[in-house]
Amino acid sequence: MASRDPLRPNVLLILSDDQGPWAMGCAGNDEIHTPHLDALADRGVRFSRFFCTSPVCSPARASLFTGELPSQHGVHDWLSYHHAGRTGIDFLSGRTLFTDVFADAGYRLGLSGKWHLGANDRPRKGFVHWYAHESGGGPYYGAPLYRDGVRTEEPSYLTDALADDAQEFLTAESGRPEPFHLSLHFTAPHKPWKGQHPPEYTALYEDCAFDSCPQGPAHPWQPLDENGAPVGGESDTREALIGYFAATTAMDAAIGRVLARLDALGLTGSTLVIFTSDNGFNAGHHGIWGKGNGTFPQNMYDSSVLVPCLMSQPGRIPAGRHSEALLSQYDVLPTLVEHLGIDHDHDPALPGRSFADILAGTDGAPADEAATGAITGAAAGPVRAGDADRERVVVYDEYGPVRMIRTRDRKYVHRYPHGPHEFYDLTADPGEERNLVGDPSRAAERVALAARLDAWFARYVDPAQDGARLPVTGSGQRTPVSPGSLPTAFEPAPGRAS
Repeated sequence: MASRDPLRPNVLLILSDDQGPWAMGCAGNDEIHTPHLDALADRGVRFSRFFCTSPVCSPARASLFTGELPSQHGVHDWLSYHHAGRTGIDFLSGRTLFTDVFADAGYRLGLSGKWHLGANDRPRKGFVHWYAHESGGGPYYGAPLYRDGVRTEEPSYLTDALADDAQEFLTAESGRPEPFHLSLHFTAPHKPWKGQHPPEYTALYEDCAFDSCPQGPAHPWQPLDENGAPVGGESDTREALIGYFAATTAMDAAIGRVLARLDALGLTGSTLVIFTSDNGFNAGHHGIWGKGNGTFPQNMYDSSVLVPCLMSQPGRIPAGRHSEALLSQYDVLPTLVEHLGIDHDHDPALPGRSFADILAGTDGAPADEAATGAITGAAAGPVRAGDADRERVVVYDEYGPVRMIRTRDRKYVHRYPHGPHEFYDLTADPGEERNLVGDPSRAAERVALAARLDAWFARYVDPAQDGARLPVTGSGQRTPVSPGSLPTAFEPAPGRAS
């Protein structure tokens, strides 16, 4: 009856879409209603410094599943074409996903929701259930989905439909002997927002002040079209905020129903539940509506690269913990392998390191204080993020020719080939408002971080997939990277006013 063994647990991965790290009550936002996510945090561990590997959808999802950097797997921007059908391309063909490892270990796999890694209509290895969105998003009513290869249009509210599908999968799998993995991938709270969400959720925010989302002047790098008009952004920011918050609360309610079904089936203690998002989001933060490609050149603000992350398995993961360890999506694959006890050799070409000790509460950090971690990727082998030398923890991000190194209190962003570059002292300037890259008194720090950034990427990058040499603009990727495809693989940059 699915797995009843806590040491070989089932896995429920709940993935939201464009959810900022600030968009949960348990993260300190007292304006947004997320009671079920808050309860999930109380039952497990909340990671408040968990980073996506690239601040846009498809590269982040590819890294989450493969443990590879974009400059290893070759997905460098959101996939703007080749979603499904005859022309659909599997952008991760030939690469090992953690779901492949699960399948080899005897797990039965299911997907409910957004895939957005190409060939969205075709199940990956080991998936016995595949209810996938045709592309990367769109309207919440009439959404195009594929159920086991057959295209349908979902008439009901998509968030609820995905939760209903997930509950049916859990019920069906509860009667089988094999453990399961379910990927429940919502499109919420991604736009569209106005007029898209049930009135019982939008009504919650009609009188909200939205102090958690200050609306400053437009960022100077906001993309402009050929006529100088803004690309992206929101003409009615209040309606956008109402819709964004309502979409998040509707998703929270749907998650509550799924977790209640898991509990009713008696599977809570033998199921690892993970909640996270693909990338962060700015809802007016820094004068941006969007994520990494909310500006051109692309940005690496914490509001874009940090994502919410909650993990729970009662009886095995101690409850009520808050970890400030600097962790990344590329750490998930080795962590899952260790936590599930799967016999799978660590690939030294992968940058991630297991943080299963933090999950288990054996990392030595106090339950309510920072578990700051060790240098991610500092040595070959299965080094844990909770080992010694915690003060030197580092995470890395990339978005095409934009790369970031982030320590506990410093951030350096390098843009190939000419800049502009950024350097922030996050202790004195947590809002990343003062770029110190030109400050001669900070030059030594900046140079040291730049050297570490360069050395780390030199170690892991596949030269054939190296994003630093690619014309990635944030406007989308059409085809896989290959020598002959470079001029046409990526959409052109947004226009700029002269």
